[in-house]
Amino acid sequence: MPKQLAGLRWKPCWVSHMGCLAGCLEYLGLEVSRPWLYGGTGHAFALNMHEAVCPSGPTRWKTSRLTALGRNLGYETHVLGAWKGEAGFAAQQAEAWSYVRACIDRNVPCYGWELKAPEFYVIYGYDNVGYYYCGALADDGEGPKPWQDLGGSEIGVISVRGVQPVRAAPDGKTVKDALAFALRFAERPNEWTFPNYLSGPAGFALWAESLESGKADRFGQGYNGEVWRECREMAVEFLKEARARLPGKADAAFDEAVAHYTAVRDDLRAVVKLYPFKRDAGGEKVKSPEAAALVRQAGAAERKGLDSLRGIVAAL
Repeated sequence: MPKQLAGLRWKPCWVSHMGCLAGCLEYLGLEVSRPWLYGGTGHAFALNMHEAVCPSGPTRWKTSRLTALGRNLGYETHVLGAWKGEAGFAAQQAEAWSYVRACIDRNVPCYGWELKAPEFYVIYGYDNVGYYYCGALADDGEGPKPWQDLGGSEIGVISVRGVQPVRAAPDGKTVKDALAFALRFAERPNEWTFPNYLSGPAGFALWAESLESGKADRFGQGYNGEVWRECREMAVEFLKEARARLPGKADAAFDEAVAHYTAVRDDLRAVVKLYPFKRDAGGEKVKSPEAAALVRQAGAAERKGLDSLRGIVAAL
């Protein structure tokens, strides 16, 4: 008989990492709003863009700071990871399998990378064969996935994570730390990105150039558009929630930031309307001066928004 944590499921959204965390937090009984989760971890302000708008952009960046910021929100995440090319990979697969079973036996919710597609999935159970999981393309739950198969894809990454409650930080610290990370992510891409990817305003410019030149991958365009639109929607709502939680601390700077990120959000909504997500895009490319102009406009508003974030950080 499978051992399962009743009620543990992901919360569907474009950023599967956030959807898994939201599901784990709900299982733990932690009341964290969706915008507070996206914003407090800094993800609401992230952008990671490949030179050809590869669909890997939303997930292929270094998320260690995002994980660490979870403590401010009242949870901590323990991560076990490995690459397929490393020595002793089979032993690391076994270690991940042992860790997940121990977590579930202790009612600790888990999630992991690429149980099915290259996304994050909540792991809600196990049996003697492998993992039971839910997430993108597996909303109703699937399994068992043989534990020896984890990390065996072309990407070749093992990442399993257990989530447990801790004491949350004061709201001011949560906001200041998250926005400081957002600024560093935008301004120092080498800290968080890999070669051929850019973040922040430079990432918007790279995105626009790809659309202008016709290099943009059609599948990646739809996926990136939806992910970064969702993030900026959450950025707007996080800033509103932060202003309400911190009255009189930086009201004018919060108002400015909300206005600028609303402009970014609206431009990205327009981009998504032009090129909605298309699962069967194959090897199609996109060449669109109209979409490029919208992305450039969003990048200009983003730059102004970052200036407002500096004001909030300084005030806090």
